[in-house]
Amino acid sequence: MLTTRDLDGAPTWLDLATPDLAGAESFYGGLFGWTLTSRGTTQGPGAGEYGVFRCDGKAVAGARTVPPATASAWTLYFHTRDADAAARAVRAGGGTVDQEPADLPGPGRAALFTDPAGARFAVRQPGTGQGFGLVDAPGALCWTELRTADVPSAMAFYGAVIGVDSATVPLPGGTGTYLLLTPPGPAGDTSFGGVVPLAADPSGTGPYWTPYIEVPDPDATAARTAHLGGTVRLPPADLHGVGRLAHLTDPHGARFAVIHSAAPGD
Repeated sequence: MLTTRDLDGAPTWLDLATPDLAGAESFYGGLFGWTLTSRGTTQGPGAGEYGVFRCDGKAVAGARTVPPATASAWTLYFHTRDADAAARAVRAGGGTVDQEPADLPGPGRAALFTDPAGARFAVRQPGTGQGFGLVDAPGALCWTELRTADVPSAMAFYGAVIGVDSATVPLPGGTGTYLLLTPPGPAGDTSFGGVVPLAADPSGTGPYWTPYIEVPDPDATAARTAHLGGTVRLPPADLHGVGRLAHLTDPHGARFAVIHSAAPGD
């Protein structure tokens, strides 16, 4: 379960890098009913226009323009109390600091990293602005998932950088186990994501973080994705006790997933 509160190590923002902001507005508006409001321009190299996606008037994600040759991607931001300390921990752990910690008007201090296996992520040290206005609801982020080849090394790295904890739970039907990600301390029983060994990913792509958006009907969402110019990477399928989910990409290749979560006891 995600929360709009800032918890150490938990997701605090979701950001789309795209060469076509108007196209992203059309695609995600048609898919989730999101609207895009402008927040001016980003700072630094490759600065461009920035906007905020809203669902029912509440902030659910950001979007920024990047040069056409830059890969389009969703980036998850995780809460930290000290973005500079997180950058030092990334370097010490063998990761890469792609964008040094910098102050952003309102959102706070943020930095962009790549972990040692190649998965990109970011951290956000909150400022005066709010992060998510809506989570765990239709049209909003409800889960995150890391696909990586070396799970123990990944957990050691993210534990040092953002303080994330983990817990192993059995998969439905006794088919194996699943590693849940949780914030440390008293909130450690609030899971916000999981980790899947890369060998279990039939798409054959490299390590990456996947944001999951809650939807009422994954089949209809997958069909609309194709109609709007996106791609269905993994068609809708049921996961007992979890829900019905599908893995998709937008027209510029940004990966994400959708899920209709199972009700407790299903």
